[in-house]
Amino acid sequence: MTRSWQINDVTDAARARMATARLAAACGVPPLERTRLAASLGAQLRLCLAKGGTWRLTLETGTVSRATPGAGQSVLHAVVTPSRDAAGAGQPPWRVTVPCPEAAPDIGADVAGDDPAGLAQALLGADEDTALVLDRLTEQEGLVDFHREELQQTNQGVVALHAELDAAGRAQREAFAAERKARTEAENARRRLTFLADASAVLTASLDHHEIVRRLPGLLVPEYAASVDVWLFDPDGDRTGPAHTAAAVVAARTGRPQYAAAQPGGLPGVDDQPPSALDPRRPLLCIPLPTRQAPLGVVTLSPPGERWDPDDAVMLVELTRRASIAIDHAQRYQHNRDIAETLQRALLTELPAPPGLALAARYLPATHGLNIGGDWYDAFRQPDSSVIAVVGDVTGHGLRAAVMMSQLRTALRAYAVDGGSPGQLLTRLHTFLHHLQPDLFATAVIARFHPDDPIMTWAAAGHPPPVLRTPDGRVRTLDAKPGAMLGIPLRQQIADHTVRLAPGSTLALYTDGLVERRARGIDPGIARLAEALGSFGPAELETDLEGSADGILRPMLSDSERDDDVCLLLCHLRGPG
Repeated sequence: MTRSWQINDVTDAARARMATARLAAACGVPPLERTRLAASLGAQLRLCLAKGGTWRLTLETGTVSRATPGAGQSVLHAVVTPSRDAAGAGQPPWRVTVPCPEAAPDIGADVAGDDPAGLAQALLGADEDTALVLDRLTEQEGLVDFHREELQQTNQGVVALHAELDAAGRAQREAFAAERKARTEAENARRRLTFLADASAVLTASLDHHEIVRRLPGLLVPEYAASVDVWLFDPDGDRTGPAHTAAAVVAARTGRPQYAAAQPGGLPGVDDQPPSALDPRRPLLCIPLPTRQAPLGVVTLSPPGERWDPDDAVMLVELTRRASIAIDHAQRYQHNRDIAETLQRALLTELPAPPGLALAARYLPATHGLNIGGDWYDAFRQPDSSVIAVVGDVTGHGLRAAVMMSQLRTALRAYAVDGGSPGQLLTRLHTFLHHLQPDLFATAVIARFHPDDPIMTWAAAGHPPPVLRTPDGRVRTLDAKPGAMLGIPLRQQIADHTVRLAPGSTLALYTDGLVERRARGIDPGIARLAEALGSFGPAELETDLEGSADGILRPMLSDSERDDDVCLLLCHLRGPG
């Protein structure tokens, strides 16, 4: 029968040696021979551990071959061989053989054992073997002189092995302590990294720099700071305001973190300063909010305890850097958004006030991105006193769409000077856009009102249909077949449509941002617009068309997030009163 043990460290070696001693005892090896075997094996295992690498101990029971003296006798073979990665790879294995007076037992079971009782029994068994040897040597005192030298060597081996085991125990305890320390440090590092990632996500989720500043104390107090003060400089570079600590002023001037306390902080990358005159008993960490040009401000923190851990200070400096990037991006975004909104408002004209016709318009930019897009409304008079009302939408978003929208609006006004019906005007706009910007498209709807004619003429090109409310409160959609989108590579003549309007009628022109939602499509939105338009009484539309426009938008835009611009133009034909 054969049993093997893989030996990587002192613990594996001690267990293998104990297993060898127990197996030798089970085979009836005399105590003296058993002790000699254990000592010799222990010396060899120490040599293996000193060389390093992985070793294998193999115990094999068998009988002496017929060709050698003592044929048929049971023996126990112990072999120590190196693995390929061991320092002694390539050397011949270490071997030792001891006779077994008794038949070899089955060694398939774990003769070493991992339970404390088994290990203690094996260790005490080694002492019992030594005691038995000493007893027998006492009984044979006449042979002591003859065997003194051999006994001394054996005892030295046993003592050395016990010392080795004791040293192995101490080394194991030290290794466990080092492992616990390393595990604690790793857990703290993981906690800091997790906090840094989560806090960065919270700070970068907003594009309002005031909101970012409000969120910062909530992230740090009370775990990493007892208090947080954020000092933001004015956009014009003015740093005046309430009194700030000297360390904060130095941090603002140098762009380096400062630690103000009675004792040096020893924090990495942080300069030490005297305690603050404003609060000398409390340590302060002043971290600038850096950008590529100059700091945006300074964050002043007080510690949650007596002082900060150096690793926590490093994390706080990194979080402040990320907060600075988020604030800088938010300020730039708000600045560009304000410019875009001003540009968009400048592109939208004031509505005329023709006799017999009231007009009210609303434009709301998308909540995502810059406040500029391709939606527009316009109303103006033609030479024959007719009034043209138009709502359009250029595909895309941003500055390019806004510029194209402005060009279309200007072209429409120019074409309308020569007269022409809504369908003819849209046809000319289609040709204009196709030649001017082949990769841009637009939709539009035009309605023409004449003060002396109750017939309204309208035409649409790829645009949602107008919604008409009659004086009796009924609402219907003008869903006559529209033309295709403006600018597509297709020759088309966009047709006109007519409808008779009674005084008190209201026509709603709009863009798809008002009625279309990703999850529900456009038809339910048009139905909700018709319902909202039909909910007003005749007097409301007659006397307060502006308020009616707001009343339509409120239920239509109950959700605060909009992916597209919204444009609404109400045209109310005044009643005889």
